[in-house]
Amino acid sequence: MKRGLVSLLLVAVLVARVPAPAAAPEAPAGRSEAPAGHLTFAVAIALAPAWFDPAEATGLLTPFMILYALHDALVKPMPGKSMAPSLAESWSVSPDGLTYEFVLRQGVRFHNGDRLTADDVKFSFERYRGVSAKLLKEKVRQVQVVDPHRVRFQLKEPWPDFLVFYATPATGAAWIVPSKYVERVGDEGFKKAPVGAGPYRFVSFTPGVELVLEAHEQYWRKTPSVKRVVLKAVPDEVTRLAMLKRGEADIAYAFRGPLAEEVRRTPGYGLKPAHSFGGHWVLFTEQWDAKSLWADRRVRLAVNHAIDRQAINQSITLGFSRMTGSIIPMDFEFYWPAPVYPYDPKKARQLLTEAGYPNGFDAGEFSTDANFADYTEAVANYLVALGIRTRVRPLERAAYFTQVREKKLRPLVYLASGAYGNAATRLDSFVAAGGLYAYGSDADIEGLIQEQAAERDRKRRETTLHRIQQLMHERVMFAPIWEIAVLNAYGPRVAEPALSLIPGHLFTAPYEELRLKPR
Repeated sequence: MKRGLVSLLLVAVLVARVPAPAAAPEAPAGRSEAPAGHLTFAVAIALAPAWFDPAEATGLLTPFMILYALHDALVKPMPGKSMAPSLAESWSVSPDGLTYEFVLRQGVRFHNGDRLTADDVKFSFERYRGVSAKLLKEKVRQVQVVDPHRVRFQLKEPWPDFLVFYATPATGAAWIVPSKYVERVGDEGFKKAPVGAGPYRFVSFTPGVELVLEAHEQYWRKTPSVKRVVLKAVPDEVTRLAMLKRGEADIAYAFRGPLAEEVRRTPGYGLKPAHSFGGHWVLFTEQWDAKSLWADRRVRLAVNHAIDRQAINQSITLGFSRMTGSIIPMDFEFYWPAPVYPYDPKKARQLLTEAGYPNGFDAGEFSTDANFADYTEAVANYLVALGIRTRVRPLERAAYFTQVREKKLRPLVYLASGAYGNAATRLDSFVAAGGLYAYGSDADIEGLIQEQAAERDRKRRETTLHRIQQLMHERVMFAPIWEIAVLNAYGPRVAEPALSLIPGHLFTAPYEELRLKPR
């Protein structure tokens, strides 16, 4: 990871900083005090330009760390509300469930001064190509601009999950970009100089090193208090803590074990556990290959019984994470409480022996996001104790998820998602045939997924979704680890870090709530 950080710094020297788009006009007088001061974030991962564009949402929570600053959505989770009116001040649904009409907030301007209109909403939806784009386009018959401040979505058939897919960070489809600007600069130009309607506007980006943002004083909800926000990529955890203590960073993400405990013990510093819809699990990518040893249910079950999840929780996240037996978050609608696999190394060895591997085997690569390397190593150590020998292969986050999507990783992958939604949205990404991160599918489960998608009776739908989750558990399709609590920290200059204000969100948001202490 240290070599990776050096590489990122070298890239920064070679790549010129990207200029910002033109500044928006000043905010009207009397709205609030002008923004002042600055805050620096130490982020545990390298920042990817793809995360500047909501059209490329990955089905994971990480890009929303940036989207909540640069952009805004028609509807999005906010403090106290899972679907809060934002760029849309209201919406309605027809009695037959086929038509959704959104009334736009008037007077909203993008960072370049363009006014928000219904044309931008239609353009953003039609341009969307991220997670679940295929499903959304198949379900929506047309998007109709009624007038500049009203837009109508007409579905081909009633779809009870339309708002779950559209109006939460399950996808990025409701996050709106300025159509005229995107058409002028193109997709690549937009990533180099993104323009949004969020509380902060783009200033500059040094690839692999930092993103600089400034307050958008015309932001409709409230003028941000902090003038400048800098997100620095600092993959090394020890370095993040040192920066926090030296005052070089004000908010730092993702501390573990002893370092998290050190923050908690240090006067003047705050440690904030963030609970997300963030399930972590091991994916057996070859379980559908009859020639692979991973096709044997007993081998997959042995892995589940070999892992002491609670010990990993205490060691790494100070006991704040929640144990789970499912990849579906327990706070999601239609969650079925799958039993947690108990730590039972004796049973694990018996299962391996029954499968024909009394001495274990060489499992090959165990691929992971570099930021999850500690968690993956902990799991790998338990597998080694069982006789399953793996080579942990950490990858930088953007490259890692690209390879997962392209189905290149074999045979074990440490996978995670903190995306919003319900049981159906999680299934669409990770279980359904053609899912963005699905390596295979079972015909009967796929049939049930299609059946529940069209079911308007909530009870019958719940029964079907519970049955799918029961089958996933019975077939040991995954090795669930935990619903992680990410331990974030902030320094003595910060009055409000805006951490954990939005349930399920791991990062600062809403950014306009950030506040510094008075000098």
